[in-house]
Amino acid sequence: MADKDAFTPRVFLIRHGQTEWSQNGRHTSTTDIPLTDRGEKQVKASAKYMYGSGKLIDPAKLAKVYVSPRQRATKTYELLSGKTDGYEVTECLAEWYYGEYEGLKPAEIRAKRKAQGLDKDQEWEIWRDGCEGGESPAEVTSRIDSLIKTIRNLQAPHMQDSEPKDVVLVAHGHLTRAFAKRWLGYELSFPLSLMMEPGGVGVLSYQHHNIDEPALLLGLGFPSQE
Repeated sequence: MADKDAFTPRVFLIRHGQTEWSQNGRHTSTTDIPLTDRGEKQVKASAKYMYGSGKLIDPAKLAKVYVSPRQRATKTYELLSGKTDGYEVTECLAEWYYGEYEGLKPAEIRAKRKAQGLDKDQEWEIWRDGCEGGESPAEVTSRIDSLIKTIRNLQAPHMQDSEPKDVVLVAHGHLTRAFAKRWLGYELSFPLSLMMEPGGVGVLSYQHHNIDEPALLLGLGFPSQE
């Protein structure tokens, strides 16, 4: 971050590494499957460049780490940090509950809904329609907003001081993107296209050291290693 923003709190959004189902494009929420070997390597590569003293995610600057309950998320944080503790597990970061769509690919979901007589006017869109037997956008919004409130209460007193105030979140493909939308104040149906690769890291922060100006940190300079 620029010198003028050096003390502004940040939230690091991290997607778990690859699993067999994420590799195949299958919707995975409560099914608790492990990382693949490639998934573990993805996270270790991210850790090498982004986690550690003087790096983008500096443990000395962290105030809190929240992790989804699924093993693919907890394992991701443990590989990233090299620790098996120091984080709080929260259902607020569990993946969007897909209900009847668990294990299905997008094309299979759309075919299923068509056979049920749904989506006659427009194709299924999870951000607008949610999941049959699973969560609606409003339900996902509610639990995300609860965590956002907690994070902002934690960071608000430290907008310009040097106290540890950064937060790490380890979650899932849909959930990380939904979190980013809600951080910016958008409804989940708002047409903001976001991508998050397995093992990837996104950064949220604030403009002008102001808790009321949440922002997506679109580009950043990496800390000098000198």
